[in-house]
Amino acid sequence: MLAITVDTENGRRHSRVTAGELAALVRRIGADGDRFLVLQRIPDLPDVFVQVWHESEEADAGAGEGLSEGSGSNSSPGSGSGGYVLEYRDGAYDRHFRTTLGSPDPVIAAMTAWARASETWKAGLQWERLEFELPPPVPELDLTDEDRGLLEARVREVIAGGYATRAELAELAEDYLVSGGVHPISLAQARQLVDRIWLERVAEQATWQGETDPERLTRAFTVLEAAGITARENFSCCRSCGQSEIGAAGSPEARGFVYFHSQSTDAAASGHGLTLHYGGFDGLPGTTASVGREVVAALERSGLSVEWNGDPGRALDITRLDWRKRLTG
Repeated sequence: MLAITVDTENGRRHSRVTAGELAALVRRIGADGDRFLVLQRIPDLPDVFVQVWHESEEADAGAGEGLSEGSGSNSSPGSGSGGYVLEYRDGAYDRHFRTTLGSPDPVIAAMTAWARASETWKAGLQWERLEFELPPPVPELDLTDEDRGLLEARVREVIAGGYATRAELAELAEDYLVSGGVHPISLAQARQLVDRIWLERVAEQATWQGETDPERLTRAFTVLEAAGITARENFSCCRSCGQSEIGAAGSPEARGFVYFHSQSTDAAASGHGLTLHYGGFDGLPGTTASVGREVVAALERSGLSVEWNGDPGRALDITRLDWRKRLTG
């Protein structure tokens, strides 16, 4: 699989796609509401992305609004040309380039090579550098030491949890210290703070070796999902919401469920283990106990240690958990 995420105009995100899946996504774009892809690395790095725009000649030429705002691009390739506008940014506004190609094949080749971190991925294409109006300088944060400490601690906690994107973290940071409708920091300041702490974590995780406990957990959940148990990580804000929402989260044919919510994620990231909620969709204690046994078996096969006494009224606890979740973003 390729270590990238692919965001589409229709709002879907695809993580760790294969080369064949990426090619299919490129070949698909062109219709109204599905005209671009934005590729980011895993882990996401600020101002590093590749994106492509294509609007088929049959599409409504008046619908074009440029590439996604989330990409950071201010460019508007235009619409109705039938060509493929390929762009990349390499870490800064003044390192943003564009080329236009007549068919999807060279786009697929370039994007696949970029995803594989090939040093020659952009060779053979005619690139032009785009000019952007640079954003204004970001003012220094005007916070007390206490408020700054609280804010940074919360951002670090959520980053350690490992599920939030950089954009979500920036929104969290912007809103975290709001009082009486007053925002003490701007979104630009929040982004700058988040990116600094995010890159610290990226550097830290580069030293990790082998499979981590959160990856073992994901492996177990993947097995459970395939076996007919809806398995969701970092699902909802609390147990009450999770219990009310889990039924619609998976296949209508699912026999049961297992999940942990965001408060449990925070606890795991702080070194307190992880609590899992589970059950059968028929509401019967026997089904719930059976699902619990399946979950425990899958987790133990993946190398995790679980505490549970078999009581369907008790949650499962993963103990001795080393929560090193690699960032995606």
